[in-house]
Amino acid sequence: MVLIDTERTPPAGRGKDDVLRDWVRALDAIASIAGHPQRLLPDIVDELARVQSDAPALLSTRESFSYGALAARVNRYARWALDCGLVKGDVVGLMMPNRPEYLAIWLGLTGVGIVVALINTQLRGPSLAHCIDAAAPTHVIAAAEFCAVLTEAPISHNRPKLWAHGGGTQFDRIDVAVERFSTAPLIPAERRPVTIADRALLIYTSGTTGLPKAAIVSHRRVLQWSFWFAGLMHTGPDDRLYDCLPLYHSVGGLVAVGALLVHGGSVVIRDKFSANDFWREVAAYNCTLVQYIGELARYLLNAPHHPAEAAHRLRLACGNGLKTDIWQKFQHRFAIPRILEFYAATEANISLVNVEGKAGSIGRVPPFLAHRFPLALVEFDAQSAAPARGGDGFCIRCGAGGIGEAIGRIRGAAAEQGGVFEGYTDAADTERKVLRDVFERGDAWYRTGDLMRMDAAGFYYFIDRIGDTFRWKGENVSAAEVAAALTAFPGITDASVYGVHVANTDGAAGMAAIVCVNTPDLAGLREHLAQRLPTYAQPKFLRIAAAIAMTSTFKHSKTELQRHGFDPVAIHDPIYVDDAATGTYVRLDAAQYARIQAGTVRL
Repeated sequence: MVLIDTERTPPAGRGKDDVLRDWVRALDAIASIAGHPQRLLPDIVDELARVQSDAPALLSTRESFSYGALAARVNRYARWALDCGLVKGDVVGLMMPNRPEYLAIWLGLTGVGIVVALINTQLRGPSLAHCIDAAAPTHVIAAAEFCAVLTEAPISHNRPKLWAHGGGTQFDRIDVAVERFSTAPLIPAERRPVTIADRALLIYTSGTTGLPKAAIVSHRRVLQWSFWFAGLMHTGPDDRLYDCLPLYHSVGGLVAVGALLVHGGSVVIRDKFSANDFWREVAAYNCTLVQYIGELARYLLNAPHHPAEAAHRLRLACGNGLKTDIWQKFQHRFAIPRILEFYAATEANISLVNVEGKAGSIGRVPPFLAHRFPLALVEFDAQSAAPARGGDGFCIRCGAGGIGEAIGRIRGAAAEQGGVFEGYTDAADTERKVLRDVFERGDAWYRTGDLMRMDAAGFYYFIDRIGDTFRWKGENVSAAEVAAALTAFPGITDASVYGVHVANTDGAAGMAAIVCVNTPDLAGLREHLAQRLPTYAQPKFLRIAAAIAMTSTFKHSKTELQRHGFDPVAIHDPIYVDDAATGTYVRLDAAQYARIQAGTVRL
């Protein structure tokens, strides 16, 4: 019998029975995965195509696929991979904007054992080259508009064969090549011995330090995420989800899509978020669900009233990063009956879900699921940038109200339990995320790199990221990567990169304190950074400093820099702000600072 802690009462509006039903439904949804180890997500699409061929699966203004058409497209890409001589475990890169074809490609390739690396379309130069090198693909499929940046990237290892999707380049066209293959279901002779234990995807995550890491995502995790959220959101054939988040991330590309496809629903795929079009499209497509991140919600709240913003069929919004200060405003203004907030990371072995709807919380672990979510908060030592240890050498658990780093116990790869850490393509990166001898000799825990607080009722709250990383525009920014790009510019001898809070925004805007030989060419610097960094990673503020303070271990001391922020009145050093209108950095004065903080100037 499943029991729930009756002393932890859910917030008003959702009773204990509602909460229990959500958890049980989610558990039931994933129960069949282990019993069918060769049944992958592409197989589920094929099964649904046989019983509801004409039902919509993926919708967009560019192309739309019914379940029958999606299965046919998936089969063509599978046969293309086999015809190219690709074998189980080979890697193919995928760099395309949001569109249904994107899903058809990776579903087709992974179904025959190919591992697909989902490449961030905003990457350029060394960052892009690093991600290619980390995955070592033999082929890369790219939308035609990305072929130039891929050929210019300084890839260190063997260059993969580039396939263009679309015309206008000198490369072979994948969209033309697949047309010669059959759309019929694969016959036994064409299939490969692929199971849920095999790798399916590589999804890039910055973690807390350094350049992006290629996180390994097995077929098991693809299905676990899909069925888990299908159960929590109670998806069905009549549901339609609006998805404008990047398909190269796990939330927009797996959680949002998989949760609908496994139960025969449909997904509206938008190329990118638009506050002007959001509610019009949600209403026009008769969406019942929407996927969000906190910044998306804030953008919508800051936008003018839209006639369709409450005239829709939404029953639930699912996502992460919805802060307490805007939660109820977002829910009430846009007439959203229920919000399902969660915490997860691509490579993490733990997750949290707020099924109760408690504003501001990222969720809690019901007692009957503690064995599936082996989560703990441990005291964090900022000076050593590691969990603190007591006199016995073990880590110190945080009590209610205390802030600590969230860690998850690492266990075996059994499908029916949590705790699996699949790691990265780089073994050293994987080992750096493992914390050993935590509460007893020989145990191993995954470090999330996130600080959290738990209240007396067991609800968790996200506090901040640890390490040399901050989050802006829904993306993690590596301070080390940005600093390397800055010091590669002539005349800049040192750079310290950090995030600063800007009023009425989520995350932290990038700022850099730089030491220069002479006054730098600011327009040239901006162009230099644009060639090497994605837009979200390019610093919004520059502080020209005579020197940068160091710690006793010769690391930049960023605490004071972050405390100072970007207020030109409080800082004696000159401050510059990225001005898109002039294409350079311009001197920030008190009046413009006030406009930025008031929200009249958008970064």
